[in-house]
Amino acid sequence: MADEKQPAISRTFRSFPPADYLFKVESVSVLLNTRIEKYESGSFEVGGYKWRLCLYPNGINKSEGKRHVSLYLELSDTENLPLGWEVTVNFKFFVFNHIHENYLTVQDADQKVRQFNVIKTRCGIAQFLSLDELKDPCNGYLMDDCCIFGAEVFVIKYSGKGECLSVIKDPSDGTFTWEIENFSKRNEGTIYSEIFTVKKVKWQLMLNPRGNQMAKNKSLSLFLELASYETLHERKLYAEFELSIKDQKSSNYIKASHLTLGSLTPLKIGVFLISSLSVIYMTNPTNSY
Repeated sequence: MADEKQPAISRTFRSFPPADYLFKVESVSVLLNTRIEKYESGSFEVGGYKWRLCLYPNGINKSEGKRHVSLYLELSDTENLPLGWEVTVNFKFFVFNHIHENYLTVQDADQKVRQFNVIKTRCGIAQFLSLDELKDPCNGYLMDDCCIFGAEVFVIKYSGKGECLSVIKDPSDGTFTWEIENFSKRNEGTIYSEIFTVKKVKWQLMLNPRGNQMAKNKSLSLFLELASYETLHERKLYAEFELSIKDQKSSNYIKASHLTLGSLTPLKIGVFLISSLSVIYMTNPTNSY
């Protein structure tokens, strides 16, 4: 079944041959003077489907293909396809230029795709190459009365893979309070909070009372840690957060904000929250922290 309306066509040249199929036509002049209306190539497989080329030496019909070679791509072996099948394809046709040793590449303009289905099993270009252009030896498409055609087929399949970017502002469960008893008497190098969940992502706080390696015996270091990174399933996670310590007398807070990117490994994201308060000041029970 021919297309009712031919789309805009793009014609360019390239030096390398088509990836999927080539066929050589010998004795072209004889072929053009026979009653052979259509030649079907052998089958070739691309994208899990079997295809063949249909060459109309004197055009597919008197209107669309008049005075042209018509070339079509046809889906073969359709009886083995499932009910309601449809195949989306972008294809290119080629003809070899023997003089310049390159390929005239003919395709739908703007990378248009074609839909193959049970009603339309064949799509192509009715005015692929004019007969006058083909026969003129100065153009280089005929050499010793031989011509080489070709095709490249790209089957577009949805793999089922994808992702969703979700941005959540001020989640209702986004506040966590951690109260540490007997803080001045704690001797551990690192203290962990209980695990808490914000929008199905698990977190915990990590505290170095006397500072981590970069702030050892200088500042208290407080970090937000991704507690269950395997739940990300190869996704990335951005987190904008604020860490704070409360002055229990004045009810004021010392705060620090941070924006960071999660990864697929155990992640500690945070800041040296109390860089202005020394470890001695923090552990002095007369102060209000």
